[in-house]
Order: sequence, then C-alpha cells, then structure tokens
Amino acid sequence: MKRSLWMLAGAISLIVGIVGIVVPLLPTTPFVLLAAACWSRGSARWERWLLAHPRFGPMVIGWRRDRAIPLRAKQMATVMMAAGSAWAWTRLPSLPWLPALCCAAVLVWMWRRPSAPPEVQAPASSSNKDIE
Repeated sequence: MKRSLWMLAGAISLIVGIVGIVVPLLPTTPFVLLAAACWSRGSARWERWLLAHPRFGPMVIGWRRDRAIPLRAKQMATVMMAAGSAWAWTRLPSLPWLPALCCAAVLVWMWRRPSAPPEVQAPASSSNKDIE
C-alpha cells in the first residue's frame, strides 16, 4: 500500500511539473524533484526512467549530486515567474503584490543555489527499456 502511494504521489508530482512548463507561477523543477524523491521510495523502475529522461534526468542528477539547479532552468523560471507575476498584478486587484512577493522569495532562494554544469548527463547504465 505504501509503495502504491509513493508511486501515485510521484506520478501526480511529475504531471504537475509538466503542467508547470506552460502555466506561469507553477514551477516545474520542484515537482520533478519531488517525483524523483517519491519514486525513490516507491519504484526503482520509474526512478531510473526519470533519471534517464533527457529533459528531467539532468536536473534530478544535478540536484542529488550538488544540490544544483541547471542554469537554463533558473533562466526559464525567472522569465516565467516574472511573466506570471505581471499577469497576476493585473488580475488580482485585492492582493496584486502577493504572487510577486512569493516569486521573489523563490527566485532569491533559487539563484543562491549553485548552477549544475552543462555536462551533467543521465547515468549510462539507466535506460528507458526498464519501463517497457
């Protein structure tokens, strides 16, 4: 039962992270990292798949190795949070500053983390064949 709940939590986290790619103010990286953490407890197969994924794998590996976030992820998050905050400023008349304040706090934390080197790749021993 526990294993199933970890797998479900990982799947939901990854789905929310993927949605965050296109939805301003919804971050991708933390949800992908959460999916990896859940799957490390619930499914070694899905964890290997995530680590071998060309987009998400390097971000998880970099985080686990160096507690680092890829520079490209930082740049995209900054642009998306700025756009989302600007949009929220025009749409939330009662609390226009709240999303900007939250995003600013996340940006300060994120930019204080080291950037993952671009050569970080998924382990050669991991492959997508494990989930077929």
